[in-house]
Amino acid sequence: MIIEAKSLARRFQQRWAYAHIDLELQQGERLLLIGANGSGKTTLLRSLATLLPPSQGELSIFGVDIRNPRTIRPRIGFVSHDSGLYSDLSALENLQVYSSLMAKTYKQKELEEMIEQVGLELRNEPVHTYSAGMKKRASIALLLLKKPELILLDEPFSALDPKGVEELSELFLQLGSTIVIASHQVESAAHICTRAILLENGLIRWKGEANNAWKAWRTAQRSSL
Repeated sequence: MIIEAKSLARRFQQRWAYAHIDLELQQGERLLLIGANGSGKTTLLRSLATLLPPSQGELSIFGVDIRNPRTIRPRIGFVSHDSGLYSDLSALENLQVYSSLMAKTYKQKELEEMIEQVGLELRNEPVHTYSAGMKKRASIALLLLKKPELILLDEPFSALDPKGVEELSELFLQLGSTIVIASHQVESAAHICTRAILLENGLIRWKGEANNAWKAWRTAQRSSL
């Protein structure tokens, strides 16, 4: 079992970001989280990444309680709204720095291929000059560097054009990792996922096969009007 959550909940003062979350995810499954802004998707992802401990419930990743995160984190890749890149370095230089920090040995050519795999050109300009879509691609290149068993993606298709969405979707499938995606681009994300969960006010309102996620999302939107 990659993820096992029982009665999981997270509270910020008097507000529950999510509650009563029961979840099991097997190796190789790809789960889509959908829901409106503020529904708890990002907070749940951060808990799964061991960055934000739940207030209640039990959560284990790779069979390890997340209260012992040091052995878990090296096996997780998390792409969030914060790219995690050094803004004054180029994408290639970022990979060089991170590979050193991870004590991983890569040849220059291998790092260059990772940059090309995510659809970026090799360039010397620092990341702070990149467009939003280019920064997203560069942050995903870090996944290729780390090769995590569990990948958590928060709006991975934001700022990408349709061609970019298609390219990265194919890349995610090729990685073969267990994946959890939170996305408002339901149709695109559902295409590469096997299961889906709809969150509403922090609660699971629907769960089922990913190919039914768009219908569930539209139904939820109409009922909220």
